[in-house]
Amino acid sequence: MLTTRWQPLGTAWPETKRLQKEMEQWLRRVGMNDPRRSAQSVYPPLNLWEDDNNLYVEAELPELELTDLEIFVDGDNQLSIKGERKQPERENGTWHRQERSHGKFSRLGELPQYVDSEKVTAELKHGVLTITLPKRKESKARRVEVKAN
Repeated sequence: MLTTRWQPLGTAWPETKRLQKEMEQWLRRVGMNDPRRSAQSVYPPLNLWEDDNNLYVEAELPELELTDLEIFVDGDNQLSIKGERKQPERENGTWHRQERSHGKFSRLGELPQYVDSEKVTAELKHGVLTITLPKRKESKARRVEVKAN
């Protein structure tokens, strides 16, 4: 007995696979499925790290001044960064590509521990904003010595 594989979509399945492959190639070309690109879809991209005494938040903000930013620490563990990136003005020229976003932005996030909001500082140097958030004394880890009887 001869069996034939049943294909309800006939030739549509290979065509669908070809279309999917072309779409993936197009998305790669425009940077939509690049993990580095998707991380930049939230502006500004942030790095958060810590040492024994402080938390540090770093954000890439080229062409901004500290006066263009508002930085808040609410509840001692909520960080808010707001600002506006102005559209560059070009006289006597024509834009061919404009991939750097402009307009108002806002980032709000919870910090991993409480900070002393009265001692927070911010510095903008070479387009990188660095926010130093001193840890509150009661939230710093401390070693507990175990005593034996």
